Amino acid sequence: MKVLVVGNGAREHAITWKLSQSPSDPTLFVAPGNAGTAEIAENVQIGAEDIESLVHYAKSNDIDLTVVGPEMPLAAGIVDRFDEAGLPVFGPTQRAARIESSKIFAKEIMESAGVPTAASKHFDNTADALNYIELAEPPYVVKADGLAAGKGVIMAPERADAITAIQDVMDHKIFGDSGSTILIEEWMTGPEVSVFAFVDGEYVSPMVAACDYKQIGDGDTGPNTGGMGSYSPPPFWNDALDDEVRRSIVEPVAKELSRVGSPYSGVLYAGLMLTDSGPKVIEFNCRLGDPETQVILPRLESDLLEIVHRAALSELEQTEIVWNDLACVGVVSASGGYPETHRTGFEITGLDAIDPSATVFHAGTQPTESTNPVTSGGRVLTVTGTGKTLAEATAAAYDNTARIAFDGRYHRTDIAANL
Repeated sequence: MKVLVVGNGAREHAITWKLSQSPSDPTLFVAPGNAGTAEIAENVQIGAEDIESLVHYAKSNDIDLTVVGPEMPLAAGIVDRFDEAGLPVFGPTQRAARIESSKIFAKEIMESAGVPTAASKHFDNTADALNYIELAEPPYVVKADGLAAGKGVIMAPERADAITAIQDVMDHKIFGDSGSTILIEEWMTGPEVSVFAFVDGEYVSPMVAACDYKQIGDGDTGPNTGGMGSYSPPPFWNDALDDEVRRSIVEPVAKELSRVGSPYSGVLYAGLMLTDSGPKVIEFNCRLGDPETQVILPRLESDLLEIVHRAALSELEQTEIVWNDLACVGVVSASGGYPETHRTGFEITGLDAIDPSATVFHAGTQPTESTNPVTSGGRVLTVTGTGKTLAEATAAAYDNTARIAFDGRYHRTDIAANL
């Protein structure tokens, strides 16, 4: 098979890496890819959001299956366009992808399905939102309705924080048009967990769980990022919790999406908080997470190519999906200054010193004509360590991270610590 992966992050490198292990021995292409994907596939210089060019490329090059990594092209309708062109593609349609691209839509689906989530109200103008804040008691959570690269949530402990957040999002447009409508939610407390399942209509595969770290600094300090590290499996995840989340959250949402004429096919990602009254949904995403993909795909025993191909053909239920007990910890190395202004173009050294206990997944890297790639983004790479225990995996991740160098490299030092 000829398979095209859309995207250029560490998630897409991990997807390509896993596809390359298929017994079917596929020929792989990645658009646009990075220095890591260039080692195991052919990079194609087409942006992930250039849908018409991707359709033309897939047609012209007899691509048998396209796998879409990022949320932006999914929200823009890439799957619909590929379907129209008669091209097999893995991912949800634009209507189904609203589970991520519109938090208000997701809330409506959860309410109809009786799925536990934070109480919320939504607003399309600043005045009404500010009036609500004056009446509601703090603390608050302010969310942009649309996509914001994983950064569209502002925690507001006090009323003044919420007022500033509302004005920043709605008036100052810090998230662009994604913040034209906002949600103000109740502040929930408890451990967070990301849960992933392959979904095909009302069928939900065996699930897998991971935990990630969104803030830039140790101890969860500083601004939110796209994710600075992750681990899987969480020590608290067990069969009983898995069953509860499946029965009360994931299956009802899949069923409701089908009922309202937006059947879901692809990876459904539930971001949950384990509150004192049970698991509640923080948000849904319409694709694999980043950096969670880098710690869950090493745990996938089954053939990823068979899974995504069967899902694209609406035959997912015929595929056995098995997750192993391997412990995985991923540590992200970022450019100095990220998530604010940062410089790129620095040579990356030490990639040839990684031992078998770890795998490097590239994100913001670019191949060069010389031996070493250079940095080209904020999050540069993820080093995933593996082991029999999370302690072993953490040691492997940090030991191998320390072997890699580039100017300004930064990483958190507390990923999977104190578990």
